[in-house]
Order: sequence, then structure tokens, then C-alpha cells
Amino acid sequence: MLPSPLRNHIQTHFHTEITASNAVGGGDINQAARIDLSNGQTIFAKWHASPPPGMFAAEAFGLELLAQARALRVPQVYFHTENYLVMTWLGRGAAPTRAVDLRLGEGLAQQHRFSAERYGLPRDNFCGLTPQRNTPTENWVTFFGTHRLGAQMELASRRGHLPTERAKRLERLIARLGDFLPAHPPVSLLHGDLWGGNRLVTAAGEPALIDPAVYFGDREADLAFTELFGGFSVAFYEAYRASWALEAGYHTRKHIYNLYHLLNHLNLFGESYGRQVDAVLKKYT
Repeated sequence: MLPSPLRNHIQTHFHTEITASNAVGGGDINQAARIDLSNGQTIFAKWHASPPPGMFAAEAFGLELLAQARALRVPQVYFHTENYLVMTWLGRGAAPTRAVDLRLGEGLAQQHRFSAERYGLPRDNFCGLTPQRNTPTENWVTFFGTHRLGAQMELASRRGHLPTERAKRLERLIARLGDFLPAHPPVSLLHGDLWGGNRLVTAAGEPALIDPAVYFGDREADLAFTELFGGFSVAFYEAYRASWALEAGYHTRKHIYNLYHLLNHLNLFGESYGRQVDAVLKKYT
């Protein structure tokens, strides 16, 4: 099942033979496999026949940046090309326990304290298959309005997902974004795509993060997305807040932050997400 170039690259890189490969599910973009090597090592590979240019390079950069925060376990990148990415295999442990979720909450707060001078990132990347602009910006409202909501609005218009009423409400929200969001919240390293499918428990029982869409921004954007589709326990939120309390008004701002992901899902998967987008827009406009 492994593409021949990937198989050859692995065997050359590790100076060993592949003894087994088993498909790994869970994603809807790439194919992936756990690969056993004759030297006893187990690795993980993901590949795509025709990915957006730079997608795997951007993911590798994101994983390496998260590793620099020394907060939560992430896969180590061995190598990548335009068509594949090879990393450590973290294993699959049991369902998360309270202790694991407490560690995840503490670790995410620690990751969010890893900072930078401006919002954004020195390079663009992807959220799913959607290009994500990360132009470094001094003002968070400007960044989120332009490079998150504005970018998704442009894409929705091109793809026919922006009827007149939706467009008008989105324009009004972007124009009034400063009424709801802080201009200069702490600059935090965000995972960027933190839904339940992108956290796991390793074979050693540690919490880990995968498939990032990293950038520096308001930490509340990460936390908001954990709530959108669920999958995170009360213990996780308790541990995060104990490590770094949230500012007043989070429960108002979180829906605006999640609007970015709802618009992205609208653009990726169609009008089934339109009702949720419209509900948020009506709430704030």
C-alpha cells in the first residue's frame, strides 16, 4: 500500500528494511500507516498523491515549533517531501484518564506561554486543506479580521457560499470586531486546529498533539475550538484554568473565534455548516 518512492526513501533513510505496514485511519485528507522496520523501530507516515504545494513542509514546521515549547508531546519529524511526511510513531494508548486530561490542560497552558513579538507566523500554512494566511501583525483584531474571518469570507464568495444576507452580516461583524475582541491579548503559540481528533494518548500514557495549524494568537482561539465539537473533559478545562485563568468575557468571544472554523468547514464541506455560521452572525450583528 505504501507508494514506492516513500518505501524506498524510508529504507534508505533508516538503512533497514520495512517488515510491515498497517493503515491508520482517523483523517479525511491523507493516507497514513504505521510502519515496522527490521531494526525494531516503528514509525508513522502520511502521504497524499496531489497535496496543496507546501502542505507537508508546513506541518513539519508546525510540529517542530510545538516541540520548541516543551509543553506537550508531539511527533518528531524525520523527513518530508511534497507528497509525504515521516515521523515517530507515538502509539495509541487507552482512553484518556482524568490524570491524562489534567496533564493536557496544564501542558496547553504552558504551550500558550510560549510567545513571539507579533500575531501570525513567518510563514503561511494550512487548516485542513485550506490555505491559512499568517502575515505577522501588531494588532490582534486586525489579524483575526483580515487573515481569519476576511480570508474565509473571500473563499466563501469564490465558492458560492456567501448569499447576500450572510455577506452583509459578516462584513458588519468584521467592521465591529474591535467591540468584541482585545487588540493586544498575550501572544501565544496556538495549535490552531485543536479538535478532539488532534489530541491522543500515547502508548506510554502521555497526552500528545498532532496535525497542527500553528500560529501565534489569542490563546482563547485554541480553547474555543476545543468546545465546538467536544471531546475534552471537565478535568482538562479545570487544569487549564488553574494554570492560567481566562479573562472575563471569554464565553462571548469564543463564538467569534469558532466562526473561523465554521466558515472553514462551510468552505470545505458545503452548506451543511451554513446554519451554524448564520446563527453566530445573527448573535453578533
